[in-house]
Amino acid sequence: MLVQIQSATLFGIDAIPCEVEVNVASRGFANPAIVGMPDAAVKESLERIRTAITNCGYQPPAHRTVINLAPADIRKEGPAFDLPIALGMLLAADGTFPPDIKEYMIVGELALDGRVRPIKGALSIAMTAREGGFRGILVPRENANEAAVVEGLEVIPVSSLTEAVGFVTAQLPLEPIHIDLDSAFAQAASYDVDFADVRGQEFAKRALTIAAAGGHNVLLVGPPGSGKTFMAKCLPTILPPLTLAESLETTRIWSAAGKLPPDATLMATRPVRTPHHSASSPALVGGGSVPQAGEVSLAHHGVLFLDEFPEFQRSILETLRQPMEDGCVTIARSHSVVRFPAEFMLVAAMNPCPCGYMTDARKPCKCSPPQVERYRARVSGPLIDRIDIHVNVPAVPFDELRHTRPGTNSTTMRESVLAARTVQRERFAGKKTMLNARMGPRLVRQHCALDSAGEMILKQAMTELGLSARAHDKVLRLARTIADLAGSERISAEHLSEAVHYRQLDRQH
Repeated sequence: MLVQIQSATLFGIDAIPCEVEVNVASRGFANPAIVGMPDAAVKESLERIRTAITNCGYQPPAHRTVINLAPADIRKEGPAFDLPIALGMLLAADGTFPPDIKEYMIVGELALDGRVRPIKGALSIAMTAREGGFRGILVPRENANEAAVVEGLEVIPVSSLTEAVGFVTAQLPLEPIHIDLDSAFAQAASYDVDFADVRGQEFAKRALTIAAAGGHNVLLVGPPGSGKTFMAKCLPTILPPLTLAESLETTRIWSAAGKLPPDATLMATRPVRTPHHSASSPALVGGGSVPQAGEVSLAHHGVLFLDEFPEFQRSILETLRQPMEDGCVTIARSHSVVRFPAEFMLVAAMNPCPCGYMTDARKPCKCSPPQVERYRARVSGPLIDRIDIHVNVPAVPFDELRHTRPGTNSTTMRESVLAARTVQRERFAGKKTMLNARMGPRLVRQHCALDSAGEMILKQAMTELGLSARAHDKVLRLARTIADLAGSERISAEHLSEAVHYRQLDRQH
């Protein structure tokens, strides 16, 4: 008998509907075969499935079984087909085909004892099921909260193969799970850090406020222990809360990568990714024989923090150029092209010299000028050119460390950021661009007009710093953000001067 069960396979962060066809012949040896471009994990699943069926008290098909995963021109990956294949084998061997089974998409990995284990990409699969007009989806219990955020879809959690068989044969009624999105956001949207805990560094806080307001990239340069890493971790606390659309997109990436915590619903706080400087190119930007999302995509709608910036391999750092410009990662393979979203704020940190103490008045620097030059040359000029704000972060004096007066806190900084973001949202209403940092050349000319004093300052900066055309536009975008924070409709000479001041490293490239 032939049984058809609907399932799905992941392609990047998207789910593609896949039909699992199981045919059990009336005669022949019980040698199951699986076709339809399965990968090694899918091929190996047959022994796992047969053992799970036996340990749950069922009898595997006694005759020739052929399993086809359609469409046959798409490679099928991962263990999510275990549950639909097992159900198909049992129903085909029994000669029954419940009509309601066509209304559900089924995914899940099986353990040898019949337990259903969690899978990757449950949110994307649930969204695909809703778009395909399915009534519901059967998912592992650990993935139920994640899939339940998709409205208009019954999400049936199952813990074992026995439960799944009982549900599809109408012998065991299972209630769909429901999630209150508002309460889920309220419980998860909290941070354990605050800029109030940063002693001193008011100039750096000002620069980070500007960066958060306009979505600009930042490079922090300072000696060890000056607070660069902690401030980067505090940055999400002043960014606007994730919208539902942003949360869904970010959660899909984390789910497809298998990074979402068990029983999680949605990503309610902006992610902060801090890869080590020994990370490979596929780990940072994504890739592999089966393309997977890298750190830049896991930081989508959040912050990518690269500490010890010059310690990363230069060739790996250069791969950041395309994601920083386009907001996505494109990975081409001979059989397909996969795109991963990657709209992130880059926050990089580095020491001013190899020993780290060139700008620290308390400790002498032991580096020679050639050593300093070689150290800074590890980061290419074109990459520095793509970073909007360069900030010197000096060592914090003892008096400021021990001072009891609180510094600027995250709440105050966030209020300024939200006000500036509101101005940008109104300015770019109806356009894809929503932040100053993402304005194209045409929008820069439209919204970044200068008076005569501003023109003189910009001309002098272009001459003295040798700014490129890209840096020219970045200065104007940055000045636009500074003006928005000040509540000014026009960019004044003061706003432009501050923007130019944040391009100090251009003197060294």
